[in-house]
Amino acid sequence: MTSDADLIRTSFDAVASQAETIIDRFYDNLFATAPSVRPLFPDDMTQQKRHLLSAVSLVVKHADRLDELTGALMDMGERHVRYGAQEAHYPVVRDVMLMTLAEVAGDAWTPEFEGAWRRALDRVAQTMLEGAARRKAA
Repeated sequence: MTSDADLIRTSFDAVASQAETIIDRFYDNLFATAPSVRPLFPDDMTQQKRHLLSAVSLVVKHADRLDELTGALMDMGERHVRYGAQEAHYPVVRDVMLMTLAEVAGDAWTPEFEGAWRRALDRVAQTMLEGAARRKAA
């Protein structure tokens, strides 16, 4: 049986040459799907796009040991509270990322890839939400 980490890496390898396109399409799709989140982001998205690409790259790199990212993800969750992120935004972001990866990968995208990415993104979101809760409790 192929591990989620292997599925994530294999699927990302198939689209890695289009990483910038993925990030651009992600934000296009996000703002089309949830226009109410647009004000949470800067007008100039250059730095934001770099941050997201870096975060996605970290998930791919650490797919088999996401627990190593716990501290960084909790800190990110805390920061996102300051930006106005709400718990309801997390599943939307996950679904838009999955849709965007599928869109860019085309026929190479499989239900197995989707499942592995969904599980990883849910774990990332849960850890970020723990950081957000820590921030709100402080």
